[in-house]
Amino acid sequence: MKTISFDLDGTLVKMDFVDAVWLEEIPKEYAKKYGMSFEEARRIVEEEYLKVGPEAIEWYDINYWLKKFELDMDYKEIFRKCRGKLVLYEDAIKALEMLDGEHLIIISNAAMEFIEFELNELNLKDYFKNIFSAVSHFGKTKKDSKVYEKVCEKIGIKCSQLIHVGDNYEFDYIAAKNAGAIAYYLDRHKNENNEHVIWSLVEFAEKVRK
Repeated sequence: MKTISFDLDGTLVKMDFVDAVWLEEIPKEYAKKYGMSFEEARRIVEEEYLKVGPEAIEWYDINYWLKKFELDMDYKEIFRKCRGKLVLYEDAIKALEMLDGEHLIIISNAAMEFIEFELNELNLKDYFKNIFSAVSHFGKTKKDSKVYEKVCEKIGIKCSQLIHVGDNYEFDYIAAKNAGAIAYYLDRHKNENNEHVIWSLVEFAEKVRK
């Protein structure tokens, strides 16, 4: 049995939901609270996001941002408003079914609040034996190859036995490779082309089944 790891957002699930949460609903609530236009609120909110940046774990923590912006609401309320934006990539289910019988896991930068909501709403949970959030479980982002090492330690395999795929070149390919895993970079835009670049999850499933 092979251990095969998937990133979540941008790999299995389209970015529409997370973009709606961060770039639509939070600015809307900010605009309401502080009495300004949506455009102005979005500009301020995005500036604050960028001050933190995607290499900091706070970037992924919705409760951190709700508190920082003093928005008195539960993140679940925001998720519910954005539920309609949750969409799987067309090749996701086919690829997961092609790999039925393998040890499938998730390694994502998203916080567990996002992961659990997405997997439950999209009925994906049963495909995966283990689910890991780099920021929630390890207090790191996937740019740190130690995340992959810790996952392998937890599930009792060597890093060389892990096969990982994701759409972020640094976080999913370079970091996983540096940890000793077999890594594939998912380039849906078809800009790159080498043996460790795949253009679809079905292509990935075909490669790793061999």
